[in-house]
Amino acid sequence: MALISTSPSSLSSSSSSSAAIPRRSFITFKNHDNKVRMNKTMIRGSSSSDSSRALSNGSSVLFRAAKHTVTFLIVDTYITSGMVVGLGSGQASAMAIEYMGRQLRAGALKDVIGIPTSVASANEAAVAGIPLDQYQDTSQIDFAFDDADIIEEGTLVAVIGRQQPKGDESIIQEKSVLNAADKLVFMVSENQYKGVLDGSVPVLVQPVNWMETAEEIDDLFIGDAEVWRRASIGLAGPLGGDFPLVTKEGHHVLDIIFTSPIPSLAKVAESLGKLDGVVDHGVVSKFPCAVVIASESGLSTVDNLSANAAEGLQS
Repeated sequence: MALISTSPSSLSSSSSSSAAIPRRSFITFKNHDNKVRMNKTMIRGSSSSDSSRALSNGSSVLFRAAKHTVTFLIVDTYITSGMVVGLGSGQASAMAIEYMGRQLRAGALKDVIGIPTSVASANEAAVAGIPLDQYQDTSQIDFAFDDADIIEEGTLVAVIGRQQPKGDESIIQEKSVLNAADKLVFMVSENQYKGVLDGSVPVLVQPVNWMETAEEIDDLFIGDAEVWRRASIGLAGPLGGDFPLVTKEGHHVLDIIFTSPIPSLAKVAESLGKLDGVVDHGVVSKFPCAVVIASESGLSTVDNLSANAAEGLQS
């Protein structure tokens, strides 16, 4: 068992002074080849009624998980003073950004620079008081965190970009920041970490001859998926309606909507990469990578770090 100390300061500032301080235990599991490590973090309060109230709203599980693991992720394990940090997009990432700002104001972190993955995360960081820099091809990023739409169990390959982007959001920018990071952590809820995957994969395509590209994608997954062009307003459909979504880079978004289980995200990405009209897609494969999984029974972290790195995290 690996025990990692946590500080009461990691609790939400909204908690009352009389509330019970959670007790945390970290249980470490290893498979036979030491390549994938799982830490299960159980969060238990002294009052069962408090716990049941906290879990009564299923949609708050990920928020609660992110709030209680921020110290582990940012302070105890990943982020230290002087780092350049990729700031993710999504609800859990927003909480991590807010916490980082509080740590900077408190002096627990110093000289940290954030590189946002989206307009939303840039705005959240500005409010939190995190100094920002823009991503460039030469950017050196020590660590990044992000929400994911789904994670493939075992491989930790992720899908991002399923949600309708707002304003000038960009899958390309988000992926660029994540891929540039030396280390990456995704935050998901339990139902987003699956061995059998379903749902959609977004694909960015050139607007010229987009329909030919859509037909080529359809041929790749014939019988297993439908290809729809994403609309900016109104109902979605195969053609994207009269107002198709155009990204800030000028690309159209095709959603590959799988009607059968997705066999392998890595194979999907490889197949898409061979098509001329495809600019990018929402599949992210990163090493090293870790995933924080939130459930009503607690938290788990799974990573694909090397055996030596995994041993180091347990010390």
